[in-house]
Amino acid sequence: MADNGGAKVLTLVVEQSNGTPVVRCNGRLVAGVSDRLYREVSAIIPGSKRVVLDMTELTHMDSMGIGTLVRLYVSGRSAGCTIELMNPGKSIRQLLGVTHLLNVLAIVGENNIRMG
Repeated sequence: MADNGGAKVLTLVVEQSNGTPVVRCNGRLVAGVSDRLYREVSAIIPGSKRVVLDMTELTHMDSMGIGTLVRLYVSGRSAGCTIELMNPGKSIRQLLGVTHLLNVLAIVGENNIRMG
């Protein structure tokens, strides 16, 4: 499999929305870059009751990305913080469904409306 240089770039932008940290994820959450998401979000967890991961612009996720979400879920739960996923795309939603994580992780849509 060819490595397409820029295809693996993951960019993260942390913003505040009504006092809630929102991490906007853009690109691919895959091996080699998923630790960056963990480091950024785990630094936010201790001071927050809720952290939203906006996945609107996330184009791909592999097993390392799933592992990172599970690690964040466990870290958040231990600290009394809820990790919520906002607007996961169809392929990411399917992956979360196959791994039964849709039943574990909180999914929110536009305007932070809980989706299940």
